[in-house]
Amino acid sequence: MHYILLQVQVAAADTGGGGNGSMASSLIFFAALFGIMYFLMIRPQQKRQKEMQKMLDSLQVNDKVITSSGIYGRVVSLKPDKDIVVIEIDDTAKVKVDFQRSAIVTILNLTPPVVTK
Repeated sequence: MHYILLQVQVAAADTGGGGNGSMASSLIFFAALFGIMYFLMIRPQQKRQKEMQKMLDSLQVNDKVITSSGIYGRVVSLKPDKDIVVIEIDDTAKVKVDFQRSAIVTILNLTPPVVTK
């Protein structure tokens, strides 16, 4: 055990206590790590959030939607001042339910983008 500690002390004395190089490399490592985290986690989340906001802004009356609780329905009216969407969930009984606009997950009657090959 003492032999290992002596080797560490001798190695530290040989390097002259060069802490500058290790600190710079640590900073570069953490900057690279943050860059990777940004491009793999933060940026895609921001992109999804913008797409969701764009979809919610395009919401109109008579759109068929799915809510976050899994309820299918048709938008009857919008109350933009309160951010509430009134959805009709049963055509025969005319059952209408108020949801927050953020509870809308998908608009079903949107046409998907055409992919050309």
